[in-house]
Amino acid sequence: MRTTLAAAALLVTLVMAACASPAPAPTPAPSTPLAALDLNAVYQPPTAVPDAVVAAADAEYLLLTNIYERLAPSVVNIEVRVAPAVAALSDVGRGSGFVYDLDGHIITNAHVVNGAERIDVTFNNGYMAEARVVGADPFSDLAVIRVNVARDRLFPVTFGNSDAVRVGERAIAIGNPFGLNSSMTVGIVSGLGRQLPSAELLDLTAIRGFNNPSIIQVDTDINPGNSGGPLLNSRGEVIGVNAAIRTDTGVFQGVGFAIPARTVQRVVPELIAAGRVNYAWLGISALREEDGFGVAALAEPLNLPVEAGVLVNLVTRGSPADKAGLRAGTYQTEVRGAPICAGGDIIIAINGVYVRNMDELVAYLVVNASPGDEVTLLIVRGSETLEIPMTLEARPTDAIGESVNGCQTDS
Repeated sequence: MRTTLAAAALLVTLVMAACASPAPAPTPAPSTPLAALDLNAVYQPPTAVPDAVVAAADAEYLLLTNIYERLAPSVVNIEVRVAPAVAALSDVGRGSGFVYDLDGHIITNAHVVNGAERIDVTFNNGYMAEARVVGADPFSDLAVIRVNVARDRLFPVTFGNSDAVRVGERAIAIGNPFGLNSSMTVGIVSGLGRQLPSAELLDLTAIRGFNNPSIIQVDTDINPGNSGGPLLNSRGEVIGVNAAIRTDTGVFQGVGFAIPARTVQRVVPELIAAGRVNYAWLGISALREEDGFGVAALAEPLNLPVEAGVLVNLVTRGSPADKAGLRAGTYQTEVRGAPICAGGDIIIAINGVYVRNMDELVAYLVVNASPGDEVTLLIVRGSETLEIPMTLEARPTDAIGESVNGCQTDS
């Protein structure tokens, strides 16, 4: 028993001694001798990425550079001297334009040259020439001017198909914002099928009531001086003419507008040939889709049989629509707190081409029809579908005239 206690005491002593003793230090690894270290070494930057990586990253910029170098010689700066109605001294305005053909015709906005006494054109290389107005159209806000220069100074543009433009596509503008020649800005097409009142562009009350259809909306920077310059696609083709911005300050705030190339191709040859454009006219009006009163928005509250088309609100007395028997609204109602004259015919197609709204109907007339043409409208009247032939007339150049519907008579 005494032996066992002694053994236990010895064991406890050994354990306590082991716990009290520090653990042995680890053996250090061999180190580099001090003499072998380069304490004065200079930082070496990493090697540049391969050319293939740079080329892939810069592919878009190479495209833009190429477009600029090809198209800049086609774009001109336009300086307009206008005699104000009252002031003794002339005022000077600026805009952009681009070469249309080898005969010296240049396209710009009508509001750029409106009232011009003298027009000076400066080409990309600095060469200057005086121009004269061939024709201007306030409805489309397009004008053609002409310079008398050697053909080798002229580089006409190529037009693209503006009907094929889609939201999200690249939109490139070349022009002279704030007088800064040959400036390029890039963005995307941010909207399609907009309408701009012609009078809003030109401040001409005589043409109020007619809209410029199928306008292309972009987020490309468009500032004063860009007006009249080309809007280009990724192939360097003209898809529109820059015309206006929506702004509270006078400078670009994210929304710009361009007249589509299809309208340009319809208007410009007529301006060159006759100095003016004759548009086909129906003689109807409809509530604004932008205000929430298009057919799609009214289909449910008015129990309409279709969700696309043009709901006729007013018919101008004596107009082609009136002569053809097109019916305007017949009763007054209220939709979302607003008075609506409902019950009119709904135009759903013209010459077999279906239209979703007023913009598409006007766009068809602008591009495809002329005064004197006979067209066939497909309409919905109540529960019936009817075809109505109609002979188009030229748009009036002054007051539109008395419009009548079944709810009230307006002048």
